[in-house]
Amino acid sequence: MQTQQIKHLVWFRNDLRVNDNAVLANAAKNTDSLLAIYCLDPRHFDTDTFGFKKTEKFRTKFLLETLKDLQENLKKLCISLLVIQGKPENIIPEICEKHTVETVFFQKEWTKEEHDVETQLSKNLNANTKLHSVFDQFLYHPHDIGLTFKEIPQVFTMYRKHVEKQSKVRTTVETPIFLEENLIKNDITIPTLSDLGFEEFKTHPNSAFPFKGGETEALNRLHNYFFETKKLGVYKKTRNGLIGTDYSSKFSAWLANGSISARTIFWQIKRFEKEQFKNDSTYWLIFELIWRDYFKYVSLKHGDDIFKIGGILKVDYDWYHHEKDINKWINGTTSEPFVNANMLELKHTGFMSNRGRQNVASYFAKTLKLDWRIGAAYFESLLLDYDVHSNYGNWLYVAGVGNDPRDRVFNVQLQASNYDPNGKYQRLWLQNTLF
Repeated sequence: MQTQQIKHLVWFRNDLRVNDNAVLANAAKNTDSLLAIYCLDPRHFDTDTFGFKKTEKFRTKFLLETLKDLQENLKKLCISLLVIQGKPENIIPEICEKHTVETVFFQKEWTKEEHDVETQLSKNLNANTKLHSVFDQFLYHPHDIGLTFKEIPQVFTMYRKHVEKQSKVRTTVETPIFLEENLIKNDITIPTLSDLGFEEFKTHPNSAFPFKGGETEALNRLHNYFFETKKLGVYKKTRNGLIGTDYSSKFSAWLANGSISARTIFWQIKRFEKEQFKNDSTYWLIFELIWRDYFKYVSLKHGDDIFKIGGILKVDYDWYHHEKDINKWINGTTSEPFVNANMLELKHTGFMSNRGRQNVASYFAKTLKLDWRIGAAYFESLLLDYDVHSNYGNWLYVAGVGNDPRDRVFNVQLQASNYDPNGKYQRLWLQNTLF
């Protein structure tokens, strides 16, 4: 890679897109020299305290596809993206020193691991290099909601009604384009799955999420789901489905790593409502985006409590750690076929429906009374669409230590009869799984 003076560096994290990227737009101001970097942090592939690899093969493959797409899209803007294996707090200071970088721009994160990295990066940087972070993963921006983080309501409905009445969704930001001479010759190749310790694999033929990673794929999916098939118009009716690609929008994985922004989805829903029609389904996808926001605000309010066994309620329940029951749940060999089918889908595809997640989590935490943090860590490892705030927020909710005022328990057999009345989903995974 050639050496030249670079005024601004964009550190990509979970904002892996060029469209509607406030970090990229801010970094592009007042400069004609811009470089981008993504660090494949080895800690993301370590084994956690519960014995799971923090990032398994499914999300790793999706991430590498995303980075390849991001690198190509940035190149069209005459911006080079470096993808380097290493800890950000070590790699970024080296790049800044080499290119005499004045400012590092990045998306603001606040959960413990991410915050610790930022703190150490700040310590390691040359005094002449500044850090500039931007909130850019919300539908309703923190500066616009009219609430401090401490004032975030304990109940979602109160939060939703407040922001819908008091706040507005910001417009999307423009994508910057640079001159070709800004493009730095970059001979650093994006690592492969094998470089990161995984074997290559093919997507399971029964997967409800057969899509690739990357902004291009995300925008294609949006166009197809909204404007080609118009499936958006029946979203509320189909969203509790279990089989196939179109029972839900499937935006979650691209949202999780920032391949698409919540604002982009919102404004395209508004476009659909203007050009096609408006109904309960078009609103309900916005409703789900507000839920996603809410869990981010819950983690901003409660900090590390979202990772503690007592949760944000600091409740002292008796939790078990029976390895036999945990392994039965993981491997889909419990006494409940509906739980087993969902867990096998997760094991073989890295994906599971929202209805499935609620049931298997409730069974784990409420029926088996197992330490909910183990289930959350397993989801973190396997899920293609893992998002720290949504994952832990939902597990807190289901385990009775979060934001559910009713502390409900799912009747798995009743749920199976309601949502899989003919047993088609259960047969798909219990009888036809390719092992």
